[in-house]
Amino acid sequence: MDVKQLTIPELHQAYAKRELTVEAVTGAYLDSITHTDPTVRAFLTVLGEQAIQRAEVLDKQLAAGAKPAGLFGVPIAIKDNLCLAGTRTTAASKILEHYVAPYTATAVQRVLDAGAVVLGKTNLDEFAMGSSTENSAYQKTTNPWDVTRVPGGSSGGSAAAVSASEALVALGSDTGGSIRQPASLCGVVGLKPTYGRVSRHGVIALSSSLDQVGPLACTVSDARVLYETIAGADPLDATTVVHTDDPATGKGLMGLRVGYLEDADTTGMDPEVLAQVQKALKLLESAGAKIQPVKIDSVKLALALYYVIVTSEVSSNLARYDGIRYGVDMQPKPKETFLQYTTRIRSHGLGMEAQRRTLLGTYTLSKGYADRYYHRAHELQGVLERDFDAVFHDVDLLFGPTSPTVAFPLGEKFNDPLTMYLSDIFTVPANIANLPAISIPIGFAHHLPVGGQFIGPRFGENLVFRAALGLEAECGFANLRAGKAPLHQA
Repeated sequence: MDVKQLTIPELHQAYAKRELTVEAVTGAYLDSITHTDPTVRAFLTVLGEQAIQRAEVLDKQLAAGAKPAGLFGVPIAIKDNLCLAGTRTTAASKILEHYVAPYTATAVQRVLDAGAVVLGKTNLDEFAMGSSTENSAYQKTTNPWDVTRVPGGSSGGSAAAVSASEALVALGSDTGGSIRQPASLCGVVGLKPTYGRVSRHGVIALSSSLDQVGPLACTVSDARVLYETIAGADPLDATTVVHTDDPATGKGLMGLRVGYLEDADTTGMDPEVLAQVQKALKLLESAGAKIQPVKIDSVKLALALYYVIVTSEVSSNLARYDGIRYGVDMQPKPKETFLQYTTRIRSHGLGMEAQRRTLLGTYTLSKGYADRYYHRAHELQGVLERDFDAVFHDVDLLFGPTSPTVAFPLGEKFNDPLTMYLSDIFTVPANIANLPAISIPIGFAHHLPVGGQFIGPRFGENLVFRAALGLEAECGFANLRAGKAPLHQA
């Protein structure tokens, strides 16, 4: 039995029958990290000793008659912008190289309370700014399907860890596609919940009005278990809401009204990726879904709105890294002013993308420009939200590509930030409109995974999961692992 191929229900069944111990499963994943991660480089910190100690505690609970449920004994990876008390938490930035979190993020605490075993903290683009995980100050994560290519970003470390069987599930964060795009490129499942469904307490902020924590997994069902564990209101985060997900009546795809954006195939799409999306649409239709084209004119504004809002909030959130409250250990020089000291600290501690976005955001928030850019962007965000709400009167869900391309070679877009930003063109609208969205594997192009994305109405996670489960069954790509594609797709 290859324990790393088991889903959460299968793992729990094995625990209940005493066929496996939590320590054995944890050890198998730690061995996988030892052998695989020198090439994949998904982890910034591996918590091997702590994980084994945790597993031993859980095994004692099993011996005492505990019933495996939730995330009991599930090995999980945590993106390194989520705090874990007593653990180095860097957000992949040099400026936080020695920062040890004094508390645990609510989402992380909830997975711990549910019995999960944390294997370590995963790599990301610095402060979650990027689409390739090449902006990390420490290492470049590779795609487990082809290590000459990127895993996507910014949750590339989490997606790569799951794809490479270095963790069963993982937590990531999604501000403009940072869970779904790497999920697509690495051939796994990734969900961005409705804004406010999951607490941001303990998340190192990128853009406070858009950031959302979500799951990555190899099956839709496993992603759902992780999502339901972390979702819910939190008194420590005033932006969370007291709301249960809207019910999804029925099962499967029969009768679902699925909209497809008419111009989704005109934005730099790889023809082979487009072919897989069209194939998935035919599968949806053959399974009983009603496919209809829809048009949302304002969706073309989403990427521009995103970068105005994000850079503005970046400049505010990163202001705290001034070398006094946080920052690298650099002593002031004689007669150096506070401005000179802070400039030196930030120039040394922040990477080029973080500096670029901070400068852009400082400009858009400056006197005379905040109304023209930041406040105007939020006004137009409201327009996009209303346009999506109107569309959801006619269709239940939207479906389309997650990414316009498969995983691209390392370095190909690194020095061309505008081209890199276009990697998120299909994922950003769900963030701007505060909607739930999930990416699942739907096929292969150029021998690499292709993801398809469902976007649902606000608090429509149950509906999104229903559709994703249905399409997952039709496509036959559940529980993919890197290098283990069906023979006819390899």
